[in-house]
Amino acid sequence: MKCISWNVNGIRACVGKGFYDFFNEIDADIFCLQETKMQEGQLIMDTPGYHQYFNYAEKKGYSGTAIFSKREPLNVTYGIGIEEHDHEGRVITAEFDDFYIIDVYVPNSQRELTRLDYRETWEAAFLEYILKLEKKKPVIYCGDLNVAHEEIDLKNPKSNHNNAGFTDRERACFSKVLESGYLDSFRYFYPDTRDAYSWWSYMFHAREKNAGWRIDYFVVSNRLKDRMKDASIHPEVMGSDHCPVELQLE
Repeated sequence: MKCISWNVNGIRACVGKGFYDFFNEIDADIFCLQETKMQEGQLIMDTPGYHQYFNYAEKKGYSGTAIFSKREPLNVTYGIGIEEHDHEGRVITAEFDDFYIIDVYVPNSQRELTRLDYRETWEAAFLEYILKLEKKKPVIYCGDLNVAHEEIDLKNPKSNHNNAGFTDRERACFSKVLESGYLDSFRYFYPDTRDAYSWWSYMFHAREKNAGWRIDYFVVSNRLKDRMKDASIHPEVMGSDHCPVELQLE
C-alpha cells in the first residue's frame, strides 16, 4: 500500500503547476494534502477512482486538509473534537479495517514565536487524541508537522535554533510522540541520511541550493513496524514550497 502526503501551499495554484501529473503518476492508495487554502465549491478535484474528503478552515484562503482514498474508509471525522482547535481545518481522520490514518497540518509557531504557546496546547491535545484512537487500532499520521526534529533535519541548525520549527519546545513535543509508541518512518529506514528535506524557503534560491528543512512526515504506530516497507521523499516534484513524502506498507 502506497501513501503520499503533500503540503501543496494552495491546491488551486498547485493544480496549475502540474499537481495532476504527479497525482496520476504516483498512483497512491491514499493521498493526503495540507494547506489546501480553499473553501467548499472553489475547486472540483478530478480524481476518478478516489473517495474525497475535505476539511476547510473557517478563515478563507487559509490552512485546510484533504484526503483522497481508493478504498472507502469505514468512517471519516474532522478535527479532534475540541472546539478551540477545530476552526482551522487541520485534521482529517479516516478509519480503515486495521488502522487509522490521520492527515494533519500542525500550527506554525510564527515569527517571534507568537503562536508557540498555542501550538504546545494544540500538540498536547493532538497527542491525547491519537493515543485514544491507538487503544482501538494502530494510528498512522502524516502531514506538515512544522518541526525539524533533529539537527540532521535542516541545513542550518545553529543559525535556526529557536526559530519557529526548531525551538527546543517544539522538538520536545515531537520527541514525546515518539516516546509514546510511534516511529518517524523516514528516520526508521534512513537514520543517518543527510540533506533530505521536504521544505525550502522561496527566498535566497534555497531549493536550488538544497538549503531546506524536513518538516513533512509519516509517523507510524510501533504496532505497524513490521508492515513498513519503505519511506521516501520526492524533492524532484515541484508545484509547492514543500515536496511530497511517501510511506509504503505491506
